[in-house]
Amino acid sequence: MNLKYLDLLAQKYDSEEKVASEIINLEAILDLPKGTEHFVSDLHGEYQAFQHVLRNGSGNVKVKIRDLFQGGMQEKELNDFAALVYYPEEKLQLIKSRFSSKQGLQEWYIENIERMLKLVSYASSKYTRSKLRKALPKQFVYIIEELLYKTDEFTNKKEYYAKMVQQLIALGQADKLIIGLAYTTQRLVVDHLHVVGDIYDRGPDPHKIMDTLSDYHSVDIQWGNHDVLWLGAFAGSKVCLANIIRICARYNNLDIIEDVYGINLRPLLNLAEKYYGDNPAFRPKRISDEKLTEQEQLQITKIHQAISIIQFKLESPIIKRRTCFDMADRLLLEKVDYGKQEAVLQGKTYKLENTCFATIDPQQPDRLLEEEAQVLDKLLFSIQHSEKLARHMNFLMKKGSLYLRYNGNLLIHGCMPLEEGGTMKKMEFEGKTYGGRELLDAFEGYLRHAFAHPEETDDFATDMVWYLWTGENSSLFGKREMTTFERYFIKEKETHKERKNPYYYLREDEEVCRNILAEFGLNPDQGRIINGHTPVKEIDGENPIKANGKMIVIDGGFSKAYQSTTGIAGYTLLYNSYGMQLVAHQLFNSKEEVLSKGIDVLSIKRLVDEELQRKKVRETNTGEELLQEIANLSSLRKHRYMK
Repeated sequence: MNLKYLDLLAQKYDSEEKVASEIINLEAILDLPKGTEHFVSDLHGEYQAFQHVLRNGSGNVKVKIRDLFQGGMQEKELNDFAALVYYPEEKLQLIKSRFSSKQGLQEWYIENIERMLKLVSYASSKYTRSKLRKALPKQFVYIIEELLYKTDEFTNKKEYYAKMVQQLIALGQADKLIIGLAYTTQRLVVDHLHVVGDIYDRGPDPHKIMDTLSDYHSVDIQWGNHDVLWLGAFAGSKVCLANIIRICARYNNLDIIEDVYGINLRPLLNLAEKYYGDNPAFRPKRISDEKLTEQEQLQITKIHQAISIIQFKLESPIIKRRTCFDMADRLLLEKVDYGKQEAVLQGKTYKLENTCFATIDPQQPDRLLEEEAQVLDKLLFSIQHSEKLARHMNFLMKKGSLYLRYNGNLLIHGCMPLEEGGTMKKMEFEGKTYGGRELLDAFEGYLRHAFAHPEETDDFATDMVWYLWTGENSSLFGKREMTTFERYFIKEKETHKERKNPYYYLREDEEVCRNILAEFGLNPDQGRIINGHTPVKEIDGENPIKANGKMIVIDGGFSKAYQSTTGIAGYTLLYNSYGMQLVAHQLFNSKEEVLSKGIDVLSIKRLVDEELQRKKVRETNTGEELLQEIANLSSLRKHRYMK
């Protein structure tokens, strides 16, 4: 081992006793049960639904409450206590308003502090005291530890413990203690969170989800196609920037751009007001109860048209200069007869409707007007100088990756591009051919380069980020074409179809899934692929557990835009020391219903598998890291303290 590293290690462990103690501690941790992993996917800005799933641990908190207090609490009381754990601040206010006497409230405090302590003790039973201490509210660590580990065998401390609780209440600290214990429970129930892609777009509050994840105790992210679009815009891709504004306009979410991230849309609105009018194909989709005035709706409709045309113009030069993308058939602006308002696609002529081609020169359809170029430059400057967006994008880059191998499983948002026969699809660029895991590694390398060099706006890396959003061989898109143009301007549904990569039917085949796991260096007998991206239509009988359990698809419709076709409000996955459970969630109405009526989101659990032996920390990624630490400490002990 590197002697300099041993020198650094010796500064922390400066005696043999300290080294031995740490080895003993780490060896013991290896034999604890593995922590619970929580998988979520395709959140699409639905902050309230995500918050509830996060706070209740996909129903895991309620399970622990039932296990602990079954028989000792009535159903309503149990639901009220669960709501107190989920939303302690709001629930405390409701509960306190019901008490007319100080004595009654004090008795409630004493009873529920005791319950909270029991729940924390139960939820922390497979963790070390050190790990629990880190999860406790700092201001109450000493008091909570005294109450958690109280020993009163000879009744010498009975009054001591009672007085401690009484003084907490008398000094007005009971609420803070209960709130701290509630959040400690939430943290203990889930050891690690996986977000399998698509935090952004469609829903109203992706920024709030990002704030939550930034403060979460242990999380990783597998980028989705919508996440990469935002990363691309921040990295200097003007076409990615046009896409995020178009999608926000389409779903009536422009306030995310303007109010949340501080991007000035006034220049774009001025351009839109000059060239565009009302257009039914570009009116915003209303996915919330928010009422728009006629003027607001018209402004969004105009912005939607302006940025869409800019997007189509920006795509053409990339397609022309990157022949390796093989997207010449998507040069759609060149396929339009602007006099007849027709387009020839796949040899067939289609009439165009709801067109908005006022800024297009038929002789050079992809040429930006000078004022369009100026608007784009202002938008790009603004987006790259947004402090809040910079913070969110840097976090997304730091915690994110295109795929993750974790505890024997492969986490990937979209797909592994495949040929019809199931072999890895290959793509050639910059003089080399890539396929399988190597292709995804190359994609991620270009994305990281583009992000690190935002001043390079038309280089290959930046163009590749856009390809990840819309390209045939992209592991995030997984379709032959993105038919945005056709959906706006052509009524024939046949042109709207987006042909999926064979992966999406081959993933039903166990052998194909086993081959993919092997491609990523995972054990096909034990590993699984955890997938998002494509909503599972449970309403039509589709099963999210595929390929004899080797493939689990957990996009079930967090996004309200999908719920009419999926029939549910999303899947999540739990993986604890006993095995995996898939959780199907019913529609989430509001936090207020949970608080006032105790109505929780019904969760239906399906056992994916059951471990024959309880899985230990030793068998996890964390276990591998601990074993390496033990090896390092053993080397230190051998070379420094056993001479």
